[in-house]
Amino acid sequence: MKLGVCAQALPRTSLADALRAARELGFEAIELPVDARSPWLDLDAALAGGWRAIATALRDHGLALSALSNHQEGQLLLGPHGEESDPIFRGTPEQKVDYALRRLRQTAELARRLEVDVVCGFTGCAAWSRFFPWPLHDGWERMEAPFRERMRPLLDDFAKLGVRFAHECHPLQFAYNVETAARAVALLDGHPSFCFNLDPANLLLAGVDPVVFVAEHGARVVHVHGKDGELVAHHAARSGLLAHGPWQRRDRGFRFRVPGWGDVPWRRLISELQLAGYRGVIAVEHEDPTMSEREGLAQAAAFLRPLLLRDPPPGERRWW
Repeated sequence: MKLGVCAQALPRTSLADALRAARELGFEAIELPVDARSPWLDLDAALAGGWRAIATALRDHGLALSALSNHQEGQLLLGPHGEESDPIFRGTPEQKVDYALRRLRQTAELARRLEVDVVCGFTGCAAWSRFFPWPLHDGWERMEAPFRERMRPLLDDFAKLGVRFAHECHPLQFAYNVETAARAVALLDGHPSFCFNLDPANLLLAGVDPVVFVAEHGARVVHVHGKDGELVAHHAARSGLLAHGPWQRRDRGFRFRVPGWGDVPWRRLISELQLAGYRGVIAVEHEDPTMSEREGLAQAAAFLRPLLLRDPPPGERRWW
């Protein structure tokens, strides 16, 4: 396993500055976002030839590219398609879906050119409240048909490029727990290009043990976010886990944390990833409201680095 970083907490002045900071902090790999808000690269310009400069910059700074990510535009596949998603792209529901499909296909094409085979992203959902069977008793199930209809041809395109789509389970996505992840795989007929980006903190937010997720879906985990989460018991007792308001409010019942400062059982999780055959990157994603960008990344790296397992398990080769 390698220690990586998601670029969001790195300097937003230039790609070179972000890569330099990543190396100074001791990271070996980086995940780069390519949605229209990315301050580091323009997707259209990259496909027009700018990808060569990106590849050169990564090589010059000694960093591997663990994945490209396009969460924001992927959200528009299933929605919501009202004003909530207008900051991503303004248009009719049909236009938003078309935009999402086009941008995700472009992301896969850029991944091919940069010789990385993972694109992390979201698929969206019409409304997460549909997990509760009222007023539509089959509200969640009604999203199954559009999920299949939009994802199947997209995944076929990914497969032609040799790229896998790593869906990130999250409470605002079609797949948000162990059961819905299994249902998503079944709806897609087990498509080999549909995989998972494991974000353990998102699973905690949904009330799911990430170790159980890996135990059941580990063969499809192709990328991992090093992000922790904390149930703040003295606040959760009054506001619950899904309270409204900004992420940095002090009395929120759940906080995203950097690894080592939350409730994720990292030794158990890394052990389960090891046994599932995961040999990839754990990319630190810093959304911790208690720490500055650089200090949070340094804390996360210091915690995770000694836990990463570099060698495969012994298997049948026993020495005891």
